[in-house]
Amino acid sequence: MTGSPIRTSSIVVVGVLAVAAYAALAAVQILVLNPLAAVPGEKIAAIYADMDAAGETMPVTMPLLILGIGVAAAIVVAVLSIRSRLEPAHSALLFLLLLMLGAPGYFVASFGPGMNLADTFMIGGADYSRWSLVLFAVSLAAAAAAVVLALKTRGPRPAVVKA
Repeated sequence: MTGSPIRTSSIVVVGVLAVAAYAALAAVQILVLNPLAAVPGEKIAAIYADMDAAGETMPVTMPLLILGIGVAAAIVVAVLSIRSRLEPAHSALLFLLLLMLGAPGYFVASFGPGMNLADTFMIGGADYSRWSLVLFAVSLAAAAAAVVLALKTRGPRPAVVKA
């Protein structure tokens, strides 16, 4: 380690918690907030019952499995960061990349539930709840932070030898 005031273990704890919080918000957005916003005035149990009556379901397992991949990846990054004594900045960069990939993960996880909701209530399959914007903003901020961190932590450039 380089004697940085921030230790890899601190980055690992914050990184895993951030990815888990992202996945948790994404799950609540997909399974609760978006259906409630898409069908205003209905309770979530009534929405799910209407979907069932229409021959559609709210697939719960698949979105949770997809979102769980991100949490599992964060745990793997945490273990490897500590075991390989990764520099804090490099560990942080990996967690930022996982948060950046949260947006496409959210899209994949929400696609089926959104389509089933749309088919049941004859609405568009897009997000109705604004909470998805928080997820996209976090992913965008993580991408920007990853670029800045990568530029700050890159090593010295090799000398160019001209022949």
